[in-house]
Amino acid sequence: MSVIAYLDTAAAVIQRTAAAEVAQAVDAAIEAITAALVAGRPLLVCGNGGSAADAQHIAGELVGRFLKERRALPVICLAANPAVLTAWANDYSYETVFSRQVEAYGGSGGVLWGISTSGNSPNVVRAFEAARALGLTTIALTGEGGGRLAPLSDVLIAVPSRRTPEIQQVHLCLYHYICEMVEARCC
Repeated sequence: MSVIAYLDTAAAVIQRTAAAEVAQAVDAAIEAITAALVAGRPLLVCGNGGSAADAQHIAGELVGRFLKERRALPVICLAANPAVLTAWANDYSYETVFSRQVEAYGGSGGVLWGISTSGNSPNVVRAFEAARALGLTTIALTGEGGGRLAPLSDVLIAVPSRRTPEIQQVHLCLYHYICEMVEARCC
C-alpha cells in the first residue's frame, strides 16, 4: 500500500465518522465534561497502551492549555501514576487499576472518559462499572460497536472501523475537537 492509499483510507474513516450520530455523541460529551468542570468536579481519563497515551495527551491539554491562556482544569489521567498502577496490579489485579482510582477520585457529578479501540479492555470496563456505582457520567471513545463499554456508557463515541490504527487516528481528531470546545466553554 502506498502512503497515498493509506491516507485515502484514513480520510475515508474520518468521513464515515462525520455522521450525525457521532456528532450528537461528541456534543453530549462536551456538555457533560463542561458541566462537571464548571462545577469543580474532576474529569478522569483512562485507556491502555496507545489509548493510555491519548488519555495523558487529553489531561495535558486540559490541565495545561490547548489554544488559549486560562486556568487549569481538574483532569486526572488514571494511567499516569506508575507507582499506583504497578503496586495495585502487583498486589491485586491489573483489571482493577483504574476502578480503584475511580473510587479514590470520582464522585457524583464527575465524568469518566475511557478510551478503548475495541471497547473491551477489562480495566476500562471495570472503571466504568465503578463510575456508574458512584454516579459519574461515563463517556467511551471506541471503535465500531463500542464493545463491552457500550452498555456502560452514558455517551458512546464509536468510530466506524475495527482497525486499531484507523480508530486511533480518528480518536485524535475527536479528542482535539472536544478539548477545544471544552476550553472555549469552561474558560
